[in-house]
Amino acid sequence: MMKLLIADDNSEFRRVLKSISEEIFTEIIECTDGDEAVEIYKKEKPDWTFMDIKMKRIDGITAAEKIMKHNQEAKIIIISQFNDADIIKASKRTGAKEFVNKEDLTKIEEIIRRHSP
Repeated sequence: MMKLLIADDNSEFRRVLKSISEEIFTEIIECTDGDEAVEIYKKEKPDWTFMDIKMKRIDGITAAEKIMKHNQEAKIIIISQFNDADIIKASKRTGAKEFVNKEDLTKIEEIIRRHSP
């Protein structure tokens, strides 16, 4: 049994992520901003977190950093439409397992399998 937290302000994209994740995760929790993601992470302790970058209140990079300070073992995949080198470097500096472009979601399942026991 694995639990997933999806943090993305776009409801349609959350639906896409949920549909490609339903075979892997038994419980999927959704939220719309980074601040909410940090609070939910602390309460629910998901096995994985999919984090968008551009969100209201707290962006995904900041939220990922806060989650990693709370739990250095957190498994976060930053998923964004922005694909420039600075964004990718910032994503990796958070401690996230991977950065995935929203155009290439096929990598997600392999990343999860590689980093799961």
